[in-house]
Amino acid sequence: MSSRNLFYILACISYCLILGAGTYEHISTWPIAFSEPPRSLAMFQGEYALQPASFWRLVHPVTLLLLLVTLILNWKTGRRKYILITMGAYVLAVIATFIYYVPELVRIIGTPYAATVDAGLQHSAGLWITLSLVRLTVIFASAIVLLFGLTKPDHV
Repeated sequence: MSSRNLFYILACISYCLILGAGTYEHISTWPIAFSEPPRSLAMFQGEYALQPASFWRLVHPVTLLLLLVTLILNWKTGRRKYILITMGAYVLAVIATFIYYVPELVRIIGTPYAATVDAGLQHSAGLWITLSLVRLTVIFASAIVLLFGLTKPDHV
């Protein structure tokens, strides 16, 4: 197997890992965490709090590095445009993540525990979920583009 194919496959796996993790969070974590904030945010607080940032801090740089190496190795092939499209969408998603999604999530989950439901916080959380689903859809579409590029010849 050529290094072009190996790195392309690793980039696809890493990118799909992001897609899977994001989908998992939207199905299993956010509906519960944001159901009755701030009470429902307890899963992010205390000594045994859920720490999803540990995963995301590792997977984003690895994925970006794999995509970059894959782009360099495939620069003179028909795969280049597929990798570039995916990288462009991913870089925009990462920028949006650091500008809006992470700060807003930190603000929401950092709300001190209270036994009552805060309607304003619930609205903010609902908006965050909606916008995050848009971001996840972009990542999903660009994952299809990346996988489609893998079907193209790897020779120059």
